[in-house]
Amino acid sequence: MTEVIRRIVDSEFSGSITTYTMADARFQKEFLETHNAYRAKHGAPQITFNSEMCASAQKWADHLLSINGLQHSETKDGENIHYKSSSAGSNPTGKEAVDSWYSEIKDYNWSRPGFNGNTGHFTQVVWKESSELGVGVATDGNTVFVVGQYRPAGNMMNPGYFEANVLQAGREEGGAGSPSSGGASPKKTCTLL
Repeated sequence: MTEVIRRIVDSEFSGSITTYTMADARFQKEFLETHNAYRAKHGAPQITFNSEMCASAQKWADHLLSINGLQHSETKDGENIHYKSSSAGSNPTGKEAVDSWYSEIKDYNWSRPGFNGNTGHFTQVVWKESSELGVGVATDGNTVFVVGQYRPAGNMMNPGYFEANVLQAGREEGGAGSPSSGGASPKKTCTLL
């Protein structure tokens, strides 16, 4: 069960209760394992949790819930945001968020590797050079925000970066045009769900 912290908002207009849900050990484990299963399919090394990044992702998830809106933080790390709302309520899982991001693989153009607003979550999940991960979850019981933060950030637009970091399932790194060959500094691009 997810750890829940309740804050009562005192107001002369309403006595509403806002629930902030933090990613507990089970959610984090599932989130990390799902990332690493997908990354393994694409020849990317395992990613590990970074507690400072988890705190940052949690802070941003709480903020998104408080404004009930989607926007990226000002982190220099990569960032994926999962949003779900239902009047029936929702109990998010770590796998659900990562699966939604990875499902964008169906739109990735392997013959023309590069950034696309419809596939940016997928490419960040499997980005080979990303080695650290943070996660935060916030919900009021009906609306859920899951924030994943990645270091180093993926979706770098320099020539050869996508070929070297977003590998087809079962394939090895593309080789030529690798980011390690030098060149201009990386450009960061982000996408909202």
